[in-house]
Amino acid sequence: MNWRYRNTVLVLCTLAFFATMVARLAISPVVPAITDEFGVSNGAVGLALAGMWAAYATMQFPSGVLGDRFGERRVILAAVGLTAVASLFLAVSPSFPTFALFTVALGAGAGLHYSVATTFISKQFSNIGRAIGVHVAGGPLAGLSVPVIAALVAARYDWRTAMLLGAVAAIPVFLLFERRVAPTTPERPEQPMHERFALAPLFELLSRPEIVYTTILAVAGAFTWQATASFLPTFLVAYHDLSTATASALFSLYFVVHGATQPVMGYLSDRFDRDAAASLSMGLGVLGYATLVEGSTLPVFALGACMVGVAMSWGAPIQSRFIDKLSADERGAGFGLVRTVYMLLGATGSLVVGALSDAAGWAVAVGLLVAVMALGFSVLAVNRALKLGL
Repeated sequence: MNWRYRNTVLVLCTLAFFATMVARLAISPVVPAITDEFGVSNGAVGLALAGMWAAYATMQFPSGVLGDRFGERRVILAAVGLTAVASLFLAVSPSFPTFALFTVALGAGAGLHYSVATTFISKQFSNIGRAIGVHVAGGPLAGLSVPVIAALVAARYDWRTAMLLGAVAAIPVFLLFERRVAPTTPERPEQPMHERFALAPLFELLSRPEIVYTTILAVAGAFTWQATASFLPTFLVAYHDLSTATASALFSLYFVVHGATQPVMGYLSDRFDRDAAASLSMGLGVLGYATLVEGSTLPVFALGACMVGVAMSWGAPIQSRFIDKLSADERGAGFGLVRTVYMLLGATGSLVVGALSDAAGWAVAVGLLVAVMALGFSVLAVNRALKLGL
């Protein structure tokens, strides 16, 4: 098969997502070291991480507007460049307030990438489910390597050195993207940006029944994903008394499965049905998180991590569903808008689960994720029953 430019775009957008995810995921494996050095609680770090994800979420809509105004290539380059800079500042944070501030800045810079890149990719491919699945897999690819590497670097040096992993990943990707991706033509270069933020059209889009339904599913998935990305290794260490290395290895296993099944979920949603694929992922989420709480042996923990990995591949079918329901001229800012909404609400996962673990213990905190996945599965089941007239 001849290599096409669209494949170059897909690969480099995926690598850019990988780089932004490396910087964000490098924090989770070293949370215990951060709490020890700064003398803060899991809830405080959870608040900082929630701020990072909230900033990431908030930038989704503005990034779509910026992509329409200046072209996708410039915005993606800005996202990767700002990720590198924020990672460097995290490594030299003199206090917890400055660490939290730079964590939020990292989220804002990285948040410029995803919506714009997804719109860019959707212009290149007709089978958007599979293409989005490949792109989303950039995050799990980071999860495959970063938890173990960050833990090893922190053990060998310290957590500050581990923060540099974000810059190490972002700088070469920035250079490669700049050289290999051609300048992109803006969709709306002349339209004043303030017109894109008019409230009435935004409310109209968000109030459409199909968008409301898909947003509910996305909020359930994002809440659970954020909590998992922030605290899965810490939960395994604190609740099951696993070593940091073993917990990091299980975190990596989760991301291996997550990455491998994203394109598969995208294919299933293209081949069969968006909701059927989403139901499979969320149903496995209920089983997976329950297994992680109730398990007592390493093979059982591994099984739970695998099921959770499949569960968190909800993004391919649900994001494709958003694209299906938006017209071609709405996808840039429109997809960014719905991403901002569901990710902003989902970002509370880090704060809620971190605080709940402090107040009621890890079994209750992770049990909440079982309930959230069950809610998503129930919404899908009810919608399917209504369609069938049951």
